[in-house]
Amino acid sequence: MKIHFIIHETYEGPGALLRWAEERNYSVSSSRVYLEEALPLANNPIDLLIVLGGPQSPSTSVAACHYFNANEEVSFIRACIENNKAVLGVCLGAQLIGEALGAKFEQSPEKEIGYFPIHLTEAGRQQPKLAHFTATETVGHWHNDMPGLTPTSKVLATSAGCPRQIVEYSPIVYGFQCHLEFTTESLTELIAASSDEFKSIEQYDYLQAPENIIAHSSLPMNALLFEFMDNLVLTYTEKFHER
Repeated sequence: MKIHFIIHETYEGPGALLRWAEERNYSVSSSRVYLEEALPLANNPIDLLIVLGGPQSPSTSVAACHYFNANEEVSFIRACIENNKAVLGVCLGAQLIGEALGAKFEQSPEKEIGYFPIHLTEAGRQQPKLAHFTATETVGHWHNDMPGLTPTSKVLATSAGCPRQIVEYSPIVYGFQCHLEFTTESLTELIAASSDEFKSIEQYDYLQAPENIIAHSSLPMNALLFEFMDNLVLTYTEKFHER
């Protein structure tokens, strides 16, 4: 299994997803776009593309962020989907998947930063990849926007602050607006780089104080993510790329 990460910022890396891949002895590569590393060539033998989050949005221009080229990433994601690669997008990555499929991202009804519950929809409760989730799970969040929906996509989970937390675009293409990959270490870096986010904490219903975020264990949601990823890989290998 060859996994490629697109990493937008040094402080918003793969987190627990890297541990998941390494524990299974998968081959891992990455494009650290904040270092201006190139995306893979079109013929690169990727099995699973994971597009991570960042402070940008799909509408961020190169003029505003010189190392982030949304159009280039959208084109690459679209090519991976068209070539039956498995694709997971987290936060910004989820929004870029929607853009690749012709669905414009939107602003979320609420800013969410911290640990808050998500709730499986009826489609989510019927999705075998989420069979290990309970109806309500507390997971990490750090966002202002949310991914667009295509005519065939399914919303698998929502939250009080955002109606699109987990989106299924196809059996091997998923967008997670929420952050199940967060770890205490990765959150420490993100919080340190985002101090301005907490200056007006009292203005938001879904914004927790940094000390409360760090105090929350990430291990339960990491375990949920690992089993989901195992299920995603199983679908990919059995139905799309039999070995």
